[in-house]
Amino acid sequence: MECAGRGSRTPCSGPATRRCRRCQAVAYCSITHQVSHGNVHKKECQRLEQQMKLAHVLSDFPFSFSEESTFQVCDKRETRCSCLIKQGIHRVGMWLFECSCGASTAILGCARLVKGWDLSSTLCPCREPSTPLPKLLRGWKEYYEWRCIPLYSPVALLLHWPLTLYWAIKMAVQGNLIPEISNELRIHYLGPEKELHQLAVFSELHAVFPDVRIHIDFVGPAIPVERNGERIVLRDYAHCTETNCKCKCSTESFGLTSLQTGSSAITLKLHTGYYHDCYKDLLKVTQTTFIFAICFLPLLVLLKCCKLRQGFPPDLIIAPNAGVAAYRSWLQTIELLKERKVSAFFSDYCEEACNLATSCISSVTGASPTIPIQLNPFRQPLAVENSALFLPCYSNCFIFGI
Repeated sequence: MECAGRGSRTPCSGPATRRCRRCQAVAYCSITHQVSHGNVHKKECQRLEQQMKLAHVLSDFPFSFSEESTFQVCDKRETRCSCLIKQGIHRVGMWLFECSCGASTAILGCARLVKGWDLSSTLCPCREPSTPLPKLLRGWKEYYEWRCIPLYSPVALLLHWPLTLYWAIKMAVQGNLIPEISNELRIHYLGPEKELHQLAVFSELHAVFPDVRIHIDFVGPAIPVERNGERIVLRDYAHCTETNCKCKCSTESFGLTSLQTGSSAITLKLHTGYYHDCYKDLLKVTQTTFIFAICFLPLLVLLKCCKLRQGFPPDLIIAPNAGVAAYRSWLQTIELLKERKVSAFFSDYCEEACNLATSCISSVTGASPTIPIQLNPFRQPLAVENSALFLPCYSNCFIFGI
């Protein structure tokens, strides 16, 4: 916890232990810094106070491990490490980046796709759903019931990535930001970091968008240069640990047949750099793709393939945990979004971060969010440690759209 008055004329005298009595969200190292920061803080104090009163809502999850992964992590009675250890997934596979000690030992530039959950088949969605998809999944409880997963399974800790994308797409359709989903979707996904080592979880999009071809361009400076241009096809679901499970069966490759019949296909492509620098390249039809398409595909499939893979603006842009107010590099990207008039969704760790983000975006676009700030029902059910404020923080906690 940093002193809210850090950066004033005098250096901090010690740790930030003196909390604001009203909002309880910020702390100071001394009464001197609290007084000097008073004029700044009074503009936000009431807003932060209201957010603190709703802290219990943020921590409301249906899981059997919810108490230890939310309140107890916030109170430092538990840690993210201890929560993962109890689940048997600490520093393992795709779970490696869910705690600081695991991430510190990982090879950041590793291009290997981790394809397994490191969980038994009863605890993870490793196969096709056994029941039809509901018209709309409204939260974790409905999702777990539909996928027949027990509420003590930790898969939500990773599935918040694809299901936040699912929720953004559904909100965009309901808000008339994009048309009803037909048989293809193209997404630009901005600022990925730990997701780069958890890409297999995006295979769950097969289940929530059946018979839809989805292409996701991941764009961000955290993507290693050696992975720039890397293309990944998710043909099946991430696997469980059981050797005899159906998820281990060979699957058909997604070639001409799948494109012609409408079967779901999920392709991912990585792009190194900031979005405003990469945007024009993302819209180009590559010569190789075009020549291949002309030679082997009928005209109708050619047009669909080109739209899906290259050459057309995205149906939707999403920027998870964006930190718009924290990074100046967002300015040029927001100006690009304003110019191109493409629908975009942003999420962040807490409501205050989204408030600051909408203020920054409105100053550039001159408009308020089309989809107002709201709690994401598919936020990660594991509290963030060592947040900048005493506000409870969760990955993909709040979301809004422009």
